[in-house]
Amino acid sequence: MKFRSDPSTIRGSIAPVVTPFTAEGAVDTNGLRNLIRWQLANGSHGISLGGSTGEPSAQTIAERAAGMRAAVEEIGDAVPFVPGTGSAKLDETLELTGIAREVGADAVLIITPYYARPTQEALYQWYATVAREYPDLPVIVYNVPSRTAVDIAPETVARLFRDFDNIVGIKETTKDFEHFSRVLYAAGPELLVWSGIELLSLPLMSLGGVGFVSAVANLAPAAVARMYQAWVEGDFATARDLHFRLHPLVDLLFVETNPAPAKWVLEQRGLIASGYVRPPLIAPTEPGLVKIKQLLALGEDLLSPLLDEKA
Repeated sequence: MKFRSDPSTIRGSIAPVVTPFTAEGAVDTNGLRNLIRWQLANGSHGISLGGSTGEPSAQTIAERAAGMRAAVEEIGDAVPFVPGTGSAKLDETLELTGIAREVGADAVLIITPYYARPTQEALYQWYATVAREYPDLPVIVYNVPSRTAVDIAPETVARLFRDFDNIVGIKETTKDFEHFSRVLYAAGPELLVWSGIELLSLPLMSLGGVGFVSAVANLAPAAVARMYQAWVEGDFATARDLHFRLHPLVDLLFVETNPAPAKWVLEQRGLIASGYVRPPLIAPTEPGLVKIKQLLALGEDLLSPLLDEKA
């Protein structure tokens, strides 16, 4: 937890790692460990579990806790560990956040409570409750209205940021790029903002963003990390080139519901034993696989090498 005391050091490409399951649907902890080792070997600047890409709503609290413990054992203090600990229920969110704090997470990513469609005041109280319960743990708001049916307003984010020292930033997963700007305008440049939209990851950097939590890092972690590094080093041409070259892999992720396409690719490459996704998701359909294979052919030059290929 060496990054917990200074969350401003949590920057760059934070890979939102998928949760591998066996073909029978059980959590594949060894597969998860292997993916984390692969991410670290390919330069990801941080690791996240339990965001939308990790299928958290299809897992029990015990399964999510076991995943966090395994991740901490693999990561150590090499890079920041930022697990998703949110749920549609406050008691579960508090329990998972407590587990994250106990096992050594550097910060937690808490999704807006889904389905209920709370008001802005209700959202404020939700995050305020978590922040008060764990005052020494950095909290990152996770805004993903396409999945939750609620959009936390820039003014609410700014209010939370002003009122609680441990609410340090937000992962914005909205295609409304104006929203990114309004959040930073309302809260000020000290707010840490990460993009959860793949094709807005690089544009956010121009507004003062500190990085991205991009699902395409599941396929091309080295390229995504290099895009960030090129930008901060002032090599804007390389950063833009990687942004555009990643387009086919980004499109591949969303041929059908994420993370099913990514898991299919990871299975084909031997990085996980099974591409199984838990219901209500399903594996890619035959028409979907046709598109996935076409896009994979266009972007395969950016796929990161396997661990044994690096030896």
